[in-house]
Amino acid sequence: MSFQAYLDAIEQKTGLTPAELVEKAHERGLDASGSKAGDILAWLKDDYGLGRGHGMALVHVITKGPKISSKHVGSDGVHRDASDTLRLDGIAARETTTGA
Repeated sequence: MSFQAYLDAIEQKTGLTPAELVEKAHERGLDASGSKAGDILAWLKDDYGLGRGHGMALVHVITKGPKISSKHVGSDGVHRDASDTLRLDGIAARETTTGA
Protein backbone atom coordinates (compact mmCIF):
# COMPACT_ATOMS: atom_id res chain seq x y z
CA MET A 1 0.00 0.00 0.00
CA SER A 2 1.38 3.39 -0.90
CA PHE A 3 1.83 6.14 1.66
CA GLN A 4 -0.92 8.13 -0.08
CA ALA A 5 -3.23 5.11 0.01
CA TYR A 6 -2.76 4.92 3.80
CA LEU A 7 -3.79 8.56 4.12
CA ASP A 8 -6.79 8.02 1.82
CA ALA A 9 -7.91 5.02 3.92
CA ILE A 10 -7.59 7.13 7.07
CA GLU A 11 -9.80 9.80 5.52
CA GLN A 12 -12.40 7.21 4.52
CA LYS A 13 -12.40 5.74 8.02
CA THR A 14 -12.47 8.98 10.01
CA GLY A 15 -14.24 11.36 7.64
CA LEU A 16 -11.40 13.85 8.17
CA THR A 17 -8.74 14.83 5.66
CA PRO A 18 -5.12 14.36 6.64
CA ALA A 19 -4.80 18.16 6.84
CA GLU A 20 -7.68 18.29 9.33
CA LEU A 21 -6.04 15.61 11.47
CA VAL A 22 -2.72 17.47 11.34
CA GLU A 23 -4.54 20.59 12.57
CA LYS A 24 -6.18 18.64 15.41
CA ALA A 25 -2.76 17.26 16.38
CA HIS A 26 -1.40 20.83 16.37
CA GLU A 27 -4.23 21.97 18.66
CA ARG A 28 -3.16 19.24 21.11
CA GLY A 29 0.51 20.15 20.83
CA LEU A 30 1.36 16.78 19.30
CA ASP A 31 3.42 18.38 16.54
CA ALA A 32 5.80 20.11 18.97
CA SER A 33 9.48 19.32 18.91
CA GLY A 34 10.13 16.20 20.93
CA SER A 35 6.62 14.78 20.50
CA LYS A 36 6.58 11.02 20.89
CA ALA A 37 5.05 8.69 18.31
CA GLY A 38 3.44 6.71 21.12
CA ASP A 39 1.47 9.75 22.30
CA ILE A 40 0.22 10.46 18.78
CA LEU A 41 -0.65 6.79 18.21
CA ALA A 42 -2.59 6.64 21.48
CA TRP A 43 -4.60 9.73 20.54
CA LEU A 44 -5.37 8.37 17.05
CA LYS A 45 -6.43 5.01 18.48
CA ASP A 46 -8.54 6.45 21.29
CA ASP A 47 -10.28 9.18 19.27
CA TYR A 48 -10.44 7.62 15.79
CA GLY A 49 -9.89 3.88 16.17
CA LEU A 50 -6.78 3.90 13.99
CA GLY A 51 -4.29 1.06 14.24
CA ARG A 52 -0.52 1.30 14.29
CA GLY A 53 0.07 1.13 10.53
CA HIS A 54 -2.30 3.93 9.65
CA GLY A 55 -1.27 5.82 12.75
CA MET A 56 2.40 5.73 11.80
CA ALA A 57 1.56 7.25 8.41
CA LEU A 58 0.00 10.17 10.26
CA VAL A 59 2.86 10.34 12.76
CA HIS A 60 5.19 10.99 9.82
CA VAL A 61 2.95 13.71 8.38
CA ILE A 62 2.36 15.34 11.78
CA THR A 63 6.02 15.39 12.78
CA LYS A 64 7.79 15.73 9.41
CA GLY A 65 5.27 17.20 6.99
CA PRO A 66 4.05 15.91 3.62
CA LYS A 67 7.46 15.20 2.03
CA ILE A 68 8.50 11.54 1.81
CA SER A 69 11.60 9.80 0.56
CA SER A 70 11.77 9.59 -3.22
CA LYS A 71 12.93 5.98 -2.86
CA HIS A 72 9.57 4.54 -3.91
CA VAL A 73 8.47 7.28 -6.31
CA GLY A 74 8.04 5.82 -9.77
CA SER A 75 9.05 2.34 -8.60
CA ASP A 76 6.96 -0.73 -9.25
CA GLY A 77 6.98 -1.97 -5.65
CA VAL A 78 3.90 -2.29 -3.48
CA HIS A 79 4.77 0.88 -1.55
CA ARG A 80 5.19 3.08 -4.61
CA ASP A 81 3.88 6.62 -4.64
CA ALA A 82 3.33 8.93 -7.59
CA SER A 83 5.07 11.86 -5.90
CA ASP A 84 7.43 12.63 -3.03
CA THR A 85 4.85 15.09 -1.70
CA LEU A 86 1.70 13.67 -0.15
CA ARG A 87 -1.68 15.27 -0.72
CA LEU A 88 -3.18 16.25 2.62
CA ASP A 89 -6.19 18.14 1.27
CA GLY A 90 -8.35 15.07 0.82
CA ILE A 91 -9.57 12.70 -1.82
CA ALA A 92 -12.28 15.03 -3.16
CA ALA A 93 -9.78 17.86 -3.72
CA ARG A 94 -7.44 15.53 -5.60
CA GLU A 95 -10.28 14.21 -7.77
CA THR A 96 -11.34 17.78 -8.56
CA THR A 97 -7.86 18.82 -9.68
CA THR A 98 -6.93 15.61 -11.54
CA GLY A 99 -10.31 14.41 -12.74
CA ALA A 100 -9.46 10.98 -11.28
